[in-house]
Formats: sequence, C-alpha cells, structure tokens
Amino acid sequence: MSGESKKPKVPKTHNKSNGEILQGFQTLRNEQRQLVNKVAELELELNEHKIVIETLDDVDGDRRCYRMVGGVLVERTVKEVLPALKNNKEQLMKVVETLNEQLTKKGQEINEYKEKYNLRLRGQGEDAGGGGEGGPDASDAPPGAAEGKPSVLVDNKS
Repeated sequence: MSGESKKPKVPKTHNKSNGEILQGFQTLRNEQRQLVNKVAELELELNEHKIVIETLDDVDGDRRCYRMVGGVLVERTVKEVLPALKNNKEQLMKVVETLNEQLTKKGQEINEYKEKYNLRLRGQGEDAGGGGEGGPDASDAPPGAAEGKPSVLVDNKS
C-alpha cells in the first residue's frame, strides 16, 4: 500500500535513543567545561598582565625591560612595552567577556536540553536540575553515583 510511505511525523524527542540523548547531553557538558577552562586560563593571563602593568607604571619609561615575543626574549624599553601590554589587557578583557556570554548561553542550552528530554542528574541534589522530583536514591543509582560522580537519568515519559 502507498499509505505506508506517509507516516505521521513524530517529534524529534521520540526519534532519539537514550544513548543518543545521553551523548548529546555529555557533548554539551564537555563544551561547557572547555569554555570554563578557557575562561579560567584567560583570567589568569589577564591577572598577570594587570600585575606587570602595575609594576611597570612606577618605572622610568627609558628603563630596559624584556618581553617574550613568539618564544623569543626581546629587549625593549618600558615605554615601548607598556602600551602593548595595556592593549593586550583590553583585548583579553573583551575575549573573557565574550566567553562568559557564550558560557551563559551554553548553560541555558543545557537547561533547555534537560527540559526537552526530561533529564535529571543523580548525585548533585535539587539545584542541579532535578527540580526536587525525588532525590538520588542509592539503591538504584549506577556505580558512579555512589562515588560522587554525577550520572544522568533519561525519562522516556512524554
């Protein structure tokens, strides 16, 4: 029969298996972790720039200083290096701000994903997305949950 080729469209939430949903969630969480790590790394670099700028502000502009450029240590004067450091600091602040915005969006994306697929995290309490719908139960928790490693539950109810 030709009626078989026209199947009603089923929402995407019903087309994914639990494994695919879990993998999608883990991918989002990994992307979030990468963003967090990058922000932390850049904030450390930004802090180093601030310290160096504060130190060089009190130094005579004609005094020699050394700067690492592309893995090579070059000799410059403070008045040559200080504007470049201030520019780098401003650029780093913009990048950190952009990454923080991306991190916020990623958090919203993860929350939407959890709501879409009715995901609950085990071992992280109510504020981790469980919404107070029955906390973690050690009797049915996977082995990782008992060790403090969060695990994800996928509820197949529509």
